[in-house]
Amino acid sequence: MSLADLADLHEKAGELHVVVVGAGAAGLVAAREITKVGMQVTVVEASDQVGGAIRTGEVAGLELDLGAESFATRGGHVASLIDELGFSDDVVSPNSAGAWVAGVPGVGAAPLPKGGVLGIPANPFGEDVRRVIGWRGAWRAYIDRVRPPLTIGHAHSLGVLVRSRMGQRVLDRLVAPVTSGVYSASPDDIDPDIAAPGLNTALTRTGSLSGAVAELSEKRSSAPGGAVKGLRGGMGSLARALAADIEDRGGDVRLGASVVEIEREAPEADRAWCVVLDEVGDDDEQVELLADAVIVATEERPARALLSPVVGSALAAEPPVAGPVVSIATLVVESPELDAAPRGTGVLTVPGSHRAKALTHASAKWQWVADAAGSGTHVVRVSFGSAGAAPVIDGLAPEAQAELAREEASALLGVSIGADRVREVRVERFQQSQPAATTGHRQQTAAARTAIRGVAEIGAVGAWLSGTGLAQVIPDAINEADRVRRALLFDAH
Repeated sequence: MSLADLADLHEKAGELHVVVVGAGAAGLVAAREITKVGMQVTVVEASDQVGGAIRTGEVAGLELDLGAESFATRGGHVASLIDELGFSDDVVSPNSAGAWVAGVPGVGAAPLPKGGVLGIPANPFGEDVRRVIGWRGAWRAYIDRVRPPLTIGHAHSLGVLVRSRMGQRVLDRLVAPVTSGVYSASPDDIDPDIAAPGLNTALTRTGSLSGAVAELSEKRSSAPGGAVKGLRGGMGSLARALAADIEDRGGDVRLGASVVEIEREAPEADRAWCVVLDEVGDDDEQVELLADAVIVATEERPARALLSPVVGSALAAEPPVAGPVVSIATLVVESPELDAAPRGTGVLTVPGSHRAKALTHASAKWQWVADAAGSGTHVVRVSFGSAGAAPVIDGLAPEAQAELAREEASALLGVSIGADRVREVRVERFQQSQPAATTGHRQQTAAARTAIRGVAEIGAVGAWLSGTGLAQVIPDAINEADRVRRALLFDAH
């Protein structure tokens, strides 16, 4: 391409306008990519802050993570973005103490065995494993070693696989707490090929599920990028940095503006699309933004509602399977008894044993949180809700929510936290996407992408398409933004 051609492309890019609907991580990353080639960008966000699930807020005078608190290092995508934005020095590692599992019949709480895959143990007779599943569970799990492996096909349900080979105790006491805590889903609904790539193949090769886990664990321990990290000051700083960079590049980030419709303009119009939105405080007056392309970066349900009139009925307004709703209660408490971190960095629960599904002892997990809180003050995050079960905390008055969170924190940590020790409780509610590891999700996503990409100037990004977690969301948003900007720059229209 000649210098003249490049100059023409640069001039053309400067005349193009893209609207991004949603200022979560996916939307902000996509918008930033669009600005890199000089295009005009307007990001429209219905709430009063950027970040979506990566948000921070003040609790008892401390600036803390209220949603996602870490990112997976696999692939290096998140680290690269943080480096580009100039605050790599704020990346921090968590305490390696590990989590516990609570609600174990006859045991109560115990450290979650290390070295497994999705809770599946490599050695069912290991002392830490046997403490949770007992001798009876260990002997039942040992049958896996003498059962013939799957030689034709493979299991598509993690629950079916574990139950058939290692028994119900391993499934209920080790695997289900992990899938509930990580995916907000039952093991029966998790596809092992997505959640644990290579597990089925290793099972066939080694002849047992425990042998497959041992093989995968060894590979993971020797391979870089399998850990999680966080940001000093909270993950919300990433969202704020992205928004600031977009504006520095000439983009516009509008908060408190809800998109109600995307319409195609007449062929003779200057731009192809009209984005209709309601802005807070405008007395029901609607605003129209004209755009050459639109990228939708909302949660799945509103994304389908906005996109289906544009790309066709193949993208129904309702998701095939709604994602779980999760509420996270962040407590700041005065409790010197927790200085010893009695149950590691957090607690997962056997489903049905507690009202909460998990707890993170944030001040034990992250040194920056401990430093901010000070000696004797602790930050605890209690999570409620999973697939098929709304959070029990929903619908309660704020005082009742705080009391329930305090009671669950006490039960899960094994330390009584009196009401007078609680400085503040803040509850945030999230509509999560259906986990990518859910059986059938890959096919649903492929169908949605095909429909969306049938219209060149329309894009969609977010966890409902890429899978949850920044390590998946970021590269997917970059790729989709690149597809849309290429369509604008190189397609004739």
